[in-house]
Amino acid sequence: MTDSRKALLLLDYQVALCEEGPHLRMPPLAAQVAERDVLATAERVLDAARAAGWLVVHVRLAFDPTYVLRTNRLARFDAYPDQRAMLADSPEAQIVKAVAPLPGEPVVDKGCVDPFVGTPLLHVLAAEGVTEVVLGGVATNLVVESAARHASDAGLQVTVVEDMCASFRPDFHEFSVQNMLPLFATVTSSADMLGALA
Repeated sequence: MTDSRKALLLLDYQVALCEEGPHLRMPPLAAQVAERDVLATAERVLDAARAAGWLVVHVRLAFDPTYVLRTNRLARFDAYPDQRAMLADSPEAQIVKAVAPLPGEPVVDKGCVDPFVGTPLLHVLAAEGVTEVVLGGVATNLVVESAARHASDAGLQVTVVEDMCASFRPDFHEFSVQNMLPLFATVTSSADMLGALA
């Protein structure tokens, strides 16, 4: 096992969720990502984390062709198999270029909201000696909240970089940041995170 270290978890920064264009599935979310300049912020933090030698893990919603590995079976997830959407090799499921993985950076595919359910993520973090995770992603009140809850319950120290996150509506994001995430994580800004890394 390596010495105790930090990991940056980049959550669902995908073309279908973040990028205007033919593959966009969530226009309100992409609009908030653009308005809050989330991708440029995430890129700055990612560069600093790489320079600091942190483990970087990319997480995305992506399905196998059978959709059987989809662990979330709620009706709102039925659109994915019905529309053959977010297949692992499809353009819409890819991670946006601003924070695209480098060779050697793992990509974890999930079939639900929580990045720890049905994936090896927690085991990978343990094997790498990670004791603290730093989170950024979309949507704030979905994947980021789920990841913070699960990671803190699993014994990890959790930090959420607020301006690396966005939701479908500003009030969803603000409620999560002000009321929910502080129960499970330290909430900070990219400026403070970058200052600490420097």
